[in-house]
Amino acid sequence: MDLDAFFRAQPPEYPDTPALGRCLRALIEQGLDRLPLPGSGQTLERWRGLAAVGAHDLRLCKLYEGHTDALSIIAQLDGPAVAPGSSWGMWAAEPPQARVEVRGQGSNCTISGRKAWCSGAAVLSHGLLTAWNENGEQQLVAVDLHQPGVHVTDQGWCAVGMGATGSVEVLFEEAQGIAIGEPGAYLSRPGFWQGGIGIAACWYGAARCLADRLRLHCEQRPEPHALAHLGAVDSALHGATQVLCASARTIDAAPHGSAELLARRVRAVVEHSAERVIEHVGHALGAGPYCKDRQFAQLIADLPVFLRQSHAERDLAGLGQLVATPPSGTWHL
Repeated sequence: MDLDAFFRAQPPEYPDTPALGRCLRALIEQGLDRLPLPGSGQTLERWRGLAAVGAHDLRLCKLYEGHTDALSIIAQLDGPAVAPGSSWGMWAAEPPQARVEVRGQGSNCTISGRKAWCSGAAVLSHGLLTAWNENGEQQLVAVDLHQPGVHVTDQGWCAVGMGATGSVEVLFEEAQGIAIGEPGAYLSRPGFWQGGIGIAACWYGAARCLADRLRLHCEQRPEPHALAHLGAVDSALHGATQVLCASARTIDAAPHGSAELLARRVRAVVEHSAERVIEHVGHALGAGPYCKDRQFAQLIADLPVFLRQSHAERDLAGLGQLVATPPSGTWHL
């Protein structure tokens, strides 16, 4: 069974976090979480898998992307084998009010502190998270969430869009963990920026699903204004498709090269494309699908929240800084 076949048999109705957790576990049991690693020669298949889940349900995709990203990172950093059937969160947000400290090395670590934005924490078996050692270095730590030193709170999450992801704060009190990779390896590995493009593939999948509603509407009622909106949507999604495909080829050709410039460009293009899709589909279809199409209504509420995983103008400024640095000739055909 592939992802498309799985979702054809799975209605996109997840009323709460436990329902999302059950679906994620079903995907894991079917082996549908084992996406090709970035740079493996099949990177586009990875993007397609993430996009397929995003088109089905973006809240599920948030948990699925975190799980598959954690598996990828552990493999890239030569971590221990992942237990069959385990489900993972990848939590790397570092807001100033939430910080986790790690003591010890290797498989003899303990972690203490508060971690924010822990999507799916209440329904996952393991977390892979950033913490800070005694030398002020960032260290990835894998932790079993089913132990006395872990407390999943109901704090830090008041969302409507993406609400069921349960991206709450988690408290660690001398919880046992395993260090993954060397200090600083999370950010320094090539896979960090490659994974950032995977997020854009999730955005793209949701935007494509919204656009399909407009395409079907125009097929049935080809009135001029709706067709104009469909043309705008098509041009936006075509651009996003092309940069995602090109990024996969580039990563596969140079899997150990820096992907920062590539990732910043792809994310900017796909984010802009998704925002255009939201605007044009809404203008063309009016209130009807917002109120009467459950999957559409959920996606249209979720996508703007998920898009804010981008830092908007801050990310564009980072891209501009890279582009402003020689060599020139960046935009030549």
